[in-house]
Amino acid sequence: MTADALAHIKFDYSARRRAFASVLEAEGVDLAWLPIGADLEYLTGIERRVPTFGEVNYAHGWVAGAFLRPGRDPVFVLPRNYVEFDLPRGVPGEVVSVSELDDGEGMFARVAGRLGPVGVLGVGARTWGSALIRLMGFFPGARIVDATPLVNRLRRIKGEGELALMKRACLIADDAMAETTRRIGAGVTELELSEEVNYHLLRGGARTPSFDTAVWSMGPRDARDANVRISAQPLRAGMGVSFDFGGVVNGYCSDFGRTVHIGDPGSEYEEVYEVVMAAQAAGIEAARPGVTAAEVHHATRSVIVEAGYGDWFRHRTGHCIGLDVHEEPFISEEDGTPLEAGMTFTIEPSVFWPGRVGVRVEDIVLCAPGGGVKLNEYHTGLVAAE
Repeated sequence: MTADALAHIKFDYSARRRAFASVLEAEGVDLAWLPIGADLEYLTGIERRVPTFGEVNYAHGWVAGAFLRPGRDPVFVLPRNYVEFDLPRGVPGEVVSVSELDDGEGMFARVAGRLGPVGVLGVGARTWGSALIRLMGFFPGARIVDATPLVNRLRRIKGEGELALMKRACLIADDAMAETTRRIGAGVTELELSEEVNYHLLRGGARTPSFDTAVWSMGPRDARDANVRISAQPLRAGMGVSFDFGGVVNGYCSDFGRTVHIGDPGSEYEEVYEVVMAAQAAGIEAARPGVTAAEVHHATRSVIVEAGYGDWFRHRTGHCIGLDVHEEPFISEEDGTPLEAGMTFTIEPSVFWPGRVGVRVEDIVLCAPGGGVKLNEYHTGLVAAE
């Protein structure tokens, strides 16, 4: 789908809110408060800012979010600066703008008061503690429940437009890998490669990287662990260099990974590489409707365990993905959620053995009746750079 066609994808936010209202009513929730974030973007279209490591905040920043009550339009309470600069297309429903000199707590209380009575209040998991404290004071007799799993029931199944945006985000990541591979070689630093990745993500049309881009190398005589995601360390012969990155298209994320070897791979590396790729293939094959997330994890992990490298597959197999990079359910041993057609998730096995070998692969997979279908198109063949 062309960039122009993607730009014209429109979501029926009213229908999404009606579906959410049905969930609230079924759970006996009278009112929900959701902060600015993926859940509120899913339900209303309000766009999140690109996150930063250091906090971006305003006076009365804790009020930023919206009340949603079944049968009524949303009521947004937002700091003035957010209203001035972050609502170019407006939002559905009422907007209460809180200026710097306003009584933020009083305004928040008046909005909440006219939405009562409230016996059960749903609160988004990422709500400011300051807002939650005040909500508890405004509705002293209300039972507080987590609203995020209620929105997740709707978000976990992706529609046609969502899949088109995610497919584009995946192809941008594929292209960034292809372009960056041209630069991989002994002497190039991890930092330089991460900058190359980010350049190609943005050049390809991503709004932003979907998380902090990671490039890290590991090989014989190198005791560095896989939790060091990037450094100024130059690559050298005998190393595998792993990538973990993604981009964002119209709010929807990709998450991608590959490993490239520097110089002659050697027999052990080639063996581990084939094991990791076989593990991913097994997980993708297992990803059918009705199969649990834990069973997909087991299908992936068992390939690595049977090959004798189980101690070095040190994380879960994957996670669902969409407006957030990490969404529930998780493709992990503790998650017994049955998969459904339309779910999207990563399958990302690895073997990271410090001082020996490091290999990873990651693609986004769509759950389909005949097994998982990759949204990424980049090959998984072994690449050895000079």
